[in-house]
Amino acid sequence: MMPELGRRIAFTLGALLIYRFGTYIPLPGIAPEVWQQIFRSQAGGILGTFDTISGGGIHRMAIFALGLMPLLSAAIIIQVLTIVSSTLKALRKQGERGRRTIDAYTLYLTALLSIFQSYGIAIGLEGAGTVVSEPGWPFRISTVLTLTGGVMVLTWLAGQITARGLGNGVALILFAGIVAGLPADIAGIFELDRQGVLSSGNILALLAWTIALTALIVVVERARRRLLLHSQSGEVSNRWHLPFKLNSAGVMPTVFASLILSLPMTIVFAVVPEWSGGPFRYGGPLFLLAYGIVMMVFTFLYTAFLIDPDEVAETIRRHGGFIPGLSPGEFTAGHIDYVVTRITVIGAAYLTLVYLGPVVLAASVPAPFYFGGASFLIVVCTILDLEDHVRAFSSVQPGAQHQ
Repeated sequence: MMPELGRRIAFTLGALLIYRFGTYIPLPGIAPEVWQQIFRSQAGGILGTFDTISGGGIHRMAIFALGLMPLLSAAIIIQVLTIVSSTLKALRKQGERGRRTIDAYTLYLTALLSIFQSYGIAIGLEGAGTVVSEPGWPFRISTVLTLTGGVMVLTWLAGQITARGLGNGVALILFAGIVAGLPADIAGIFELDRQGVLSSGNILALLAWTIALTALIVVVERARRRLLLHSQSGEVSNRWHLPFKLNSAGVMPTVFASLILSLPMTIVFAVVPEWSGGPFRYGGPLFLLAYGIVMMVFTFLYTAFLIDPDEVAETIRRHGGFIPGLSPGEFTAGHIDYVVTRITVIGAAYLTLVYLGPVVLAASVPAPFYFGGASFLIVVCTILDLEDHVRAFSSVQPGAQHQ
């Protein structure tokens, strides 16, 4: 193994071990066994999904219980504001300096959201029976400081993994949290089979669905729409392709949908408990419709944030390229917009299927886990990203081409 690649892998594994260790340290001032009993009675649906993404930190109410959700929420808010704010748009176009300023705004917003969420958790724990031994301001302040500090440590750790490790730090921390619970989930499935709750046919159907969904994600995430470009230098004509991902938005629309709808639905169910068993229930028709609409809308919005046809057309022009049959500038930008819109329709339908398919399955099969579409995407996309990074490091090593 190449020395640099080995060092990066070792650093990544060490950082992920620190993260996993933090998901087992409970908050001070609570009775973990009492909280786990309460959690098990309400672990279905959205709460179970968030616990999966947090690596079990919620059901253990650990110091890393919030995980990276405040950071993701802050990033989403900043990105949406970038679309509508001319100031943030200008910062985005300033290169490295602008990126650092936007990153600083994201970090400040992450801390602010962490404080609000931590205080809400403290109040909720105080009202959950005998979970908190000594309710009051000392417990609330301690909880806010502990959970907010946990988020900031994880944010720093993710940045270190990205800079010194292998792959994207945020994705890897989410990946580690998800896969850490898989052995227990698989054991739970076989236990249900032993008890006769799940039939062998149901287990085979779950396995086939998992394989099919994984294959679909791999195929779509690797798919590219290649736009043919030409350039003319004297009498020499060159041709190359500009690739666009079929799913340019990645996993973010699924995160958008969860964050945007989970809080309103939780409030509605608390105010009108009977709705939790009706069409609005997890996996119910209105739930699926609402999530599907939000998913489609955010896929288009996030793709628009990532790909600006005017900027792409201008970049092509600066490099002396052109699309055959089209004039540089407005006509090229219009064609790029047309192509991106068409493939985004496919990408949005794909993300909706990947996210809502497991929801329907979880609502119809008594499986002891909530491995949703966002989790599938994070796991598979992180593995594909790691593969790309390993290949990139292998290709730049001296003598790699002779191996």
